Amino acid sequence: MSFRTFRLLILSLIIIVAVGACAPGEDAALAAKSMRVFGTIPDSMPGSEKDTPAMVRLGHELFTSTELSINRAQSCDTCHRLDAAGVDRLATSPGAEGAPGTRNTPTVLNAGLHTAQFWDGRAKTLEEQASGPILNPIEMAMPSEAELLARLRGSALRALFETAFPGESDPVSMANVSSALAAFQRTLVTRDRFDAFQNGDYDALTAQEKLGLRRFMATGCVSCHGGPLLGGHIFQKMGIVNPYTSDDLGVASVTGQPRDRHVFKVPALRNVALTDPYFHDGGVPTLPEAVDQMAWLQLGTELPQVDRDAIVAFLGALSGTTR
Repeated sequence: MSFRTFRLLILSLIIIVAVGACAPGEDAALAAKSMRVFGTIPDSMPGSEKDTPAMVRLGHELFTSTELSINRAQSCDTCHRLDAAGVDRLATSPGAEGAPGTRNTPTVLNAGLHTAQFWDGRAKTLEEQASGPILNPIEMAMPSEAELLARLRGSALRALFETAFPGESDPVSMANVSSALAAFQRTLVTRDRFDAFQNGDYDALTAQEKLGLRRFMATGCVSCHGGPLLGGHIFQKMGIVNPYTSDDLGVASVTGQPRDRHVFKVPALRNVALTDPYFHDGGVPTLPEAVDQMAWLQLGTELPQVDRDAIVAFLGALSGTTR
């Protein structure tokens, strides 16, 4: 270990002890400020009051069924793995026939709390989003709604449709596929140690994580990553201060407007430590690199290593579990 590295380590420890190890009153003030800036994740997602257990069960079966892909090689769970924080941890995901996608797969956890779906926001609701990958020629590649529905009518899933949508003459419809998938995804609400801290468990975060929370707010990260999910609620240009090289036009690919070039939905940071690689193209492999690049690209700031490490530690406290 070099002298410079040793000195930085000692400085980090001093700052963590001096700033992170707060008295109870300071912890309470930090939690109160955090609650004003972020807030905790709601207990349920909008629309869930209309979902029934039968719809959720059907949605789960559809989510994990390979019947939704042209060659029965892939399910929603293949890319949005429920055992891996809702992602596959690939830069971009291959479709059912092996063709690579063009954008990083976002997590499905808490997705129903986002302002819109997909990186470019082209779907406003979970229902609108649900059918997109199924019929996308690069993703699940089903050639038409008619072929999908004919397959589902001939499968064991038909009985679940009849239970979930009783009284309908033909419950196996694209609208019901989307409704059931959305109902299931609305159950994927997470809770983590950051919520516990904001709710008064001041020992839920370590001293370094509390320091990271302070630095996250003070550095300006909250200008984009606010709200209960720390993101997911606004759109922003990638590379506000310093440019990010990418051929992806972002929202402009949907709107055709020059002002929307390289604009993307701001990712939510809940569970971010579990969803590498990062950015819309999956081009950044690790969280420390992503934090450094975001500070430089969006804020024009070169973070001291002490601050970067503390912020990364705080982001680790956002890893949660579904209820």
